Amino acid sequence: MRKILTATALILLLLGLPPAATGKILIPMDQLQSNHLKAYGIAWWVLRHDINVEWLLNYRGGSFLIDQFDALERECRLRGVGFQLLSGGEVIAIYDQIELENMDRILLEMAPKIAVYMPPGVQPWDDAVAMALSYAEIEYATIWDHEVLAGELGEYDWLHLHHEDFTGQYGKFYASYRSAPWYIQQQQEFESVARELGYKKVSKEKLAVALAIRRYVAEGGFLFAMCSATDSYDIALAAQGTDICDTVFDGDPPAANCQQQLDFTQTLAFTGFRLYTSPLIYEYSDIDTTPPRGGPPRDKQSDYFELFEFSAKWDPVPTMLTQNHISIIKGFMGQTTGYHRAQLKSHLIIMGETPGRDEVKYLHGNFGKGMFTFFGGHDPEDYQHRVGDPPTDLNLHPRSPGFRLILNNVLFPAARKQKQKT
Repeated sequence: MRKILTATALILLLLGLPPAATGKILIPMDQLQSNHLKAYGIAWWVLRHDINVEWLLNYRGGSFLIDQFDALERECRLRGVGFQLLSGGEVIAIYDQIELENMDRILLEMAPKIAVYMPPGVQPWDDAVAMALSYAEIEYATIWDHEVLAGELGEYDWLHLHHEDFTGQYGKFYASYRSAPWYIQQQQEFESVARELGYKKVSKEKLAVALAIRRYVAEGGFLFAMCSATDSYDIALAAQGTDICDTVFDGDPPAANCQQQLDFTQTLAFTGFRLYTSPLIYEYSDIDTTPPRGGPPRDKQSDYFELFEFSAKWDPVPTMLTQNHISIIKGFMGQTTGYHRAQLKSHLIIMGETPGRDEVKYLHGNFGKGMFTFFGGHDPEDYQHRVGDPPTDLNLHPRSPGFRLILNNVLFPAARKQKQKT
């Protein structure tokens, strides 16, 4: 295991000098920050070296305050992250302002261990979270079904799911891509993995994975999911007592009464939804708000969602997850773009929704000892990402408010050991 250096040891090693007695470095996260995304990577880098970070909720967009040392200044300059040197008096003035306003100080004490769930090999589309982590220079491991079913999830504080299909219907891409080489290869690979792990159907093997992830959350893990990994995950949990897959997916038709056999008590976030079992429909259920094919398209220019404001002192969790330099964020689509309110469980915290439309974009909830966050859409900087499109170049979007929401979730587990007020 790599030895983690203390703050003093790191400074002595790199600089040969002791840390400043009273000086602090402020990494602002408001409109003046030149690279918001890499700023999260700086915070993670500091935590990785066993140095605490103060997350100043609602202060200048959710800024970071860290003890001053030269190596940190150098790292900020190398990564193009803006920062300010503060005197002891300036720090006290910030603390006083935080006490008086809707702000709070959250101490981050550990670099979370991060896992991204993705299949081996190259897919014809990209994962926005993996891109964000790589761009921010935050280390993560990739895991797949073998690791999950071998019980390795307990090694991680944070797990990400993206555009996966946990129902065994291969992403509902059958109508458009059943003849595409990548689709055929993916189906063959998934069937091979299921057989290798002792399952006759991919749907049963994916259900086992979904149940293992649910246990991980119940035991205290943090789950972050986007796009179709949100609704397909809950659908798989609700359908564990029936067969919802058509013949083209698993060799036999779905159960005639599969809708009536859904058990919504098994899900994390969604309830009362109706399935779309036809392989010719590019949709899992009526949870999703993506416009149906052939229907009126969304207007990219007027598509925005709004973040809710929470009490930093009384609701620190949703406050952390909504830190941003703007509150109105441009929308983006995905196989699962957003969620109808009627299909949401009542205990959920809605953190972002589209004004004037029945669409929740960003939500959070508790399950057992753990927590989960679901974020609708595929890529915050690619409005309608399609199979085969090139990946987003985050060098062109270093201040992306949509990607900031992803990285809020990455840092959130660093505060998990504290007593939360929600």
